[in-house]
Amino acid sequence: MIKIHIIHVGTMDNKGTQALLMSDVYLLKKFFKDSLISVSTTDVEGTKKLNLPLEKIVPTIVDIPFKRADVLSKKAGIERDELKYKFLIIFGLLVMMVQTFLSLFSALFTKVGLKPFYRGEVFRQIKTCDLVISCSDENFKESASILPTNFHWTVTWWSILFERMFEVLMVKFFGKPIIMFPNSVGPFKTRLGSLLSKVALNRFSYLLLRDRFSYETVKALGIHPPKDLTADVALLLRRNSNFSGKEEGAPLIGVSPGVYSHSLSAEDIKKYVMAHAVALDAAIEKYGFTVLFLPHYISGFKFDDLEISKLILQSMRNRDSAKIIETSSVDKFKSILEDLDILISSKMHPAVLGLSSFIPTLCIAYDRKQIGLFNHLNMMGLVVNMREVNPDIIFSKVSFLWKNKEEVRRLLNEKIPLLQNNTEKTLKRVLYNAVKLK
Repeated sequence: MIKIHIIHVGTMDNKGTQALLMSDVYLLKKFFKDSLISVSTTDVEGTKKLNLPLEKIVPTIVDIPFKRADVLSKKAGIERDELKYKFLIIFGLLVMMVQTFLSLFSALFTKVGLKPFYRGEVFRQIKTCDLVISCSDENFKESASILPTNFHWTVTWWSILFERMFEVLMVKFFGKPIIMFPNSVGPFKTRLGSLLSKVALNRFSYLLLRDRFSYETVKALGIHPPKDLTADVALLLRRNSNFSGKEEGAPLIGVSPGVYSHSLSAEDIKKYVMAHAVALDAAIEKYGFTVLFLPHYISGFKFDDLEISKLILQSMRNRDSAKIIETSSVDKFKSILEDLDILISSKMHPAVLGLSSFIPTLCIAYDRKQIGLFNHLNMMGLVVNMREVNPDIIFSKVSFLWKNKEEVRRLLNEKIPLLQNNTEKTLKRVLYNAVKLK
């Protein structure tokens, strides 16, 4: 029996995080049927709600400041652009420093067999496991490559990178092998971001990258461990539920909108909203679509995906032909996606889940991970830069998808199984080699 511990797991408010963790656990259980799997996450309660076959769910070694600030802000009704939120971030950074100091001693106590006094359950999971997995995601980056950066996001990513690096160093302190499941890596905008990532990445046993940009970034950083190029593991996600929003006779176009509110100006967000509203009105009037807004990440803060969906809907003339569907479950989310005729997605994992169901998809890209995904599929003509979006571009791409939907479906039926098979085979080979070496 093998014991596996998964680290670097984020919040379950993000359906992409759900999809990635569910896919990781599914594959691990497929390859090692009698394995015992534990998870270290920033969202213990949210992870429990997924009802995955996990032996233990524990917090991260140190808390990420903006995650702590988010929790406290929601309780106090504070928005992220308020000064009070900035103070909560500073408080979170101070707490992180204290936790780091406590962790050093607690790890040492655990290793020599003494009772740890800080997050002992976390260190026990690392000490007693056979293998550590860095969860599929984008655990080592510093910004969204297409969007402008700012001080808020720079500090946020520094703190995330420090937490990621520190967990890796603790894993190696206990002498455990660690594999990075398919991730996007980079871009990096500062020397500190590059340094923190380089320190961590060079201590992995094996690196799996889900796009060519990440593969080249890792090579450019001078990262030594062996590496392979795969695809996003959420392409392998299978659903269990059956929910349909389809109205008989009406073609369905799904929209998963979203922006990085601290990266885009109010004017940029307004432009994004109006581009979608005008294009969707034109699509409804010409093709008779029913529009389903499918918010992907509902954080409860200003300009989350739900609010952006509402803003677009309110700006449309044909509101009677559109509706918003809210769901917290990625399983139900994928089920709805499978009913669509066309999908417009500004987020990574609605696109991944739609494409894996062979849904013709238009990508409004904010990051090179999305470009990497569509490049895998030879569909770069269906990628629009978020900063260049306008009604004409969206409508023309929707028209192309509608007129060529069967051809696009045939392409996806050819390409998606190849990516799925390659990803699964690569993961199986790397995992079996890691266990054999142990």
